[in-house]
Amino acid sequence: MFRALESSRPENSRLFRDPFAPLFLRSWRRWMNGIARFDIGRQLAEELLDRNAPGARAAGIARTKWIDDEASKALETARQLVLLGAGFDCRAYRLPAARQVVTFELDRSETSLAKQASLRNTLGSLPQQVRFVSIDFNRQSISEVLDQADFDRTRPACFIWEGVTNYLNSDAVDSGLRQIRQSAPGSVLVFTYVHRKVLEEPKSFFGAEKLLARLESYGEPWTFGLYPEELTGYLTAQGLRLICDAGVADIWQRANRPSSEVHGYEFYRVASASVER
Repeated sequence: MFRALESSRPENSRLFRDPFAPLFLRSWRRWMNGIARFDIGRQLAEELLDRNAPGARAAGIARTKWIDDEASKALETARQLVLLGAGFDCRAYRLPAARQVVTFELDRSETSLAKQASLRNTLGSLPQQVRFVSIDFNRQSISEVLDQADFDRTRPACFIWEGVTNYLNSDAVDSGLRQIRQSAPGSVLVFTYVHRKVLEEPKSFFGAEKLLARLESYGEPWTFGLYPEELTGYLTAQGLRLICDAGVADIWQRANRPSSEVHGYEFYRVASASVER
């Protein structure tokens, strides 16, 4: 929904364009995207979303923009793109740099099949350079399924791990990082995480108590976070070197967007790291 709304903005004011995002909208979200074709409709939609979940829209758009840029930069040298928990992410089809490399989309079978059906209806056929890899993250390793899909461990890759780590436990995150570390030197990981303080002291961030309670009621609680000041040492212990670490609020404001729109999600962060051997 956030990506679709941002894409409906005029070219000179949007941070990116994702023409595929509307394909996956259902019920009221599809209606809301429909009215966003008009400026007043888009403003109304943004206001309603911001009122319901302060900061979430801005954070989602900021992280998308930052990851787009970082992935495009990494793919100047890396010839493989790996989307961990790909969901309905369509970077493989909309980023010019991604269309020049082999992409591995890892996700649950039912999610992947639904995505493929929508893409076939739109594109006519699926791009040959994209490989859809079914995985049960609770039972299979990333390395195992990538090997079966002919992932080339001798060539650098760009891994994108977006919106995932905060739903895992520390063992699962450590395991994922260890497996990524096994890829070729020069490989890059671009990922998101939440400031651990939001889990331990949610009152420290505007709206966080309400947000965490809502996630708990959905059965999708946040369970993992990191302190930014400890990130370098944490990644080093996993065999990775920190390249960049930033807050979505800073990214949003650097794009000349109102700081008030991201207020409430200052705990959400993005980072990149490289494989060093």
